[in-house]
Amino acid sequence: MVIGFTGQVAIVTGAGRGLGRLYALDLARRGAAVVVNDIGSSMHGEGADADVADAVVNEIQAVGGRAIASHDSVATIEGGARIVECAVKEFGRLDVVVSNAGIFHTAEFENLTPDEWERMVNVHLHGAFYLSQPAYRAMKAHGYGRFVFISSSAGLFGQPNSAHYAAAKSGVVGLSNVIAIEGAQHGISANCVLPFGYSRMVTETVGDRDQFQGELPFLDAIEPDLVVPIVVFLASRNCEVTHHSFSACAGRFSRVFVGQTRGWVTQHARPSADDVAAHWAEVMAQEPYSIPQSIFDEVAETCSIVGIPL
Repeated sequence: MVIGFTGQVAIVTGAGRGLGRLYALDLARRGAAVVVNDIGSSMHGEGADADVADAVVNEIQAVGGRAIASHDSVATIEGGARIVECAVKEFGRLDVVVSNAGIFHTAEFENLTPDEWERMVNVHLHGAFYLSQPAYRAMKAHGYGRFVFISSSAGLFGQPNSAHYAAAKSGVVGLSNVIAIEGAQHGISANCVLPFGYSRMVTETVGDRDQFQGELPFLDAIEPDLVVPIVVFLASRNCEVTHHSFSACAGRFSRVFVGQTRGWVTQHARPSADDVAAHWAEVMAQEPYSIPQSIFDEVAETCSIVGIPL
């Protein structure tokens, strides 16, 4: 195997089932010592079952790999800190974080309750922060680290009946972007993956896969195993990119990005809404475009186009 993790330590959250379990197994197969984190809750975030994480640890150890279970919740400050402490205490360092833990629930926007909103944001967005901050500090201490945040196309492109989930997952992209910028000088990269895989989350949305066998080819095509390669690559030393997002869907791996077009530059000191309307085609034109790597890139390009000296 070209991609290896011998001597490295990885945390995978939500690693007891579904995609998270597959990430943990492949990292361990490639030599990583893995902290398998999962509280063992339902897809809605209810209950807990320590056996869920323990079972994956047993799988890894049964074939000679190294792993330890963590049953702390990412949705608390203390939980995030303990997950990182578990890695450092047990294995002596931390190299990789795959921030995958999540719950799922659908509700029409007008009927979404504050409690449902908070529960979703707590796990996905707050949880990503509570874990990544202590992990960042541990990585910075030895000058190397890889973050892979599991986001979602629901956040970047939208998905009906999922405002709370989409908002939280979009926030994860913003968090990853800033970690990528600040971490670059410390050898720390951060990227996002937007996965499609027939896991519990899809089952919660469309139902059990067996009832659609052969009727919906797309569901047959999104095997969870097909997401694993890009997550593992982004977690490795072989990956030299940062500040990116990637879609992983049905064996297709592609970059997803936010770009900025040249747009329209007013010639008036005080343009009006009517001026914007008159030049709307220029505002909406998709070419040419650039991909700012930070807010400073956007400002610099605007100054260049408008003619403001820096």
